[in-house]
Amino acid sequence: MIRQLIAAAFLATASTVALADDQAEGNGSVEHYLIDTRGAHAFIQFKISHLGFSWLYGRFNDFEGEFTFDPADPANSSVEVTIQTGSVDSNHERRDNHLRNEDFLSVEDFPEAHFRSTSFRHIEGERYHMVGEFTLLGHTRTLEFEVEHVGAGTDPWGGYRRGFTGRTTFALADFGIDYDLGPEAEVIEIILDVEGIRQ
Repeated sequence: MIRQLIAAAFLATASTVALADDQAEGNGSVEHYLIDTRGAHAFIQFKISHLGFSWLYGRFNDFEGEFTFDPADPANSSVEVTIQTGSVDSNHERRDNHLRNEDFLSVEDFPEAHFRSTSFRHIEGERYHMVGEFTLLGHTRTLEFEVEHVGAGTDPWGGYRRGFTGRTTFALADFGIDYDLGPEAEVIEIILDVEGIRQ
């Protein structure tokens, strides 16, 4: 009886190890990164026309996320980010309070925005194309980012980092924002810069 139990335990352990080896072999080149928001090495910024006279820039100060990257097969890569919409910052308190109310971000009803990639494709060199679902104000729409790999390597603290930059545009109306800012401000540009620490 004891021999049977030992044999069963051995087979179960061997099966678990074999499964782990198979999983590692299939995903051995996938790297997992935590976006370094604590060290302020990541930014989500926006750019929109101001009446056609100049550009207004802003950012979201509070967000978190992670990404994976597979150097051998970039299609295995992904990113997920959650933004606290109340952290909007355009360097103007009165304007920021307006952006937080029901005319724009309605932060009391929708305190978070969320992006999750659905595909990641290598174009050439350090350039990639990313598609994902962005949820804002209860609306989910597909966004496409043009992405560039900035660099990767060891940092001074013994860690390993990798960074990307990406851009996309979308119409405010796609997310239910219909405040009249003039025809030049119907489209907003999002600039995403992320630096991740490999886990």
